[in-house]
Amino acid sequence: MAHSLAFLGSGRLGSAIIRGLLARQVCPPAAIACTSKSGATAARLAAETGIACEPDLARLLGPADIVVVAFKPQSLAAADPRLAELTAGKLVISLLAGKRLARLAQVFPRARNLVRTMPNTPAAIGAGITAYCAATPLAAADRAAVERLLGALGAFLELEERHFDAVTAVGGSGPGFVFEFLGALRDGGVAAGLPPEVAQRLAVQTALGSLQLLAHTGATPEALRDQVVSPNGTTHAGLQVLAQARFRDLVRDTILAAARRADELSRD
Repeated sequence: MAHSLAFLGSGRLGSAIIRGLLARQVCPPAAIACTSKSGATAARLAAETGIACEPDLARLLGPADIVVVAFKPQSLAAADPRLAELTAGKLVISLLAGKRLARLAQVFPRARNLVRTMPNTPAAIGAGITAYCAATPLAAADRAAVERLLGALGAFLELEERHFDAVTAVGGSGPGFVFEFLGALRDGGVAAGLPPEVAQRLAVQTALGSLQLLAHTGATPEALRDQVVSPNGTTHAGLQVLAQARFRDLVRDTILAAARRADELSRD
């Protein structure tokens, strides 16, 4: 059978989608083809998954109804000009961080619709959350196709493009901020006398359990925080330090700085 899904790029996110689609039996390997700049990553992915590796752009895109743009964002400026015609009438889904729909429309002017996405790194293990928006309202079949693809990365939500700088700051950069906090939590344990490997395990499992509890209960973080706090107890003592350091203001300013930078980068 001819493939119906073409991937321009075979890096981390593209590979994660492909592996997720195959694991969930959303489509068979024969329905997917990919390429990559050097050809090596595409060939390796094809060998591991059974999908097709097709270096010829016309043969890659010709049979495809959906094209997933999964190369590096900085490569968009040097994209093959043939893409304009070869993607005519196709649904184009971009994984390119910071590339707005207006910029994508310059490269894919004849696509039947353009979809911009903002995944995050946990998507690589199917535990991410991806925001998406479309240039024009999606047809029902196209919406279903987009959500099947993004479902391979984890959760997803549709948002207006004007929210994407904030999404980039919270969802895209957020894992980096979470990892920084966990590193600090681990280091605090070491400072209190724990062996580093024990502090690491405690920090990671505490975070995992806390997040699972939050998701399971549907409560607010503040409500669950208050369940841990007892008057003049250990948690209260630690939270007093965070409050004195204006922790929430610091995190807010961190998100705003990331959002401003996302806006700057999206103008390139």
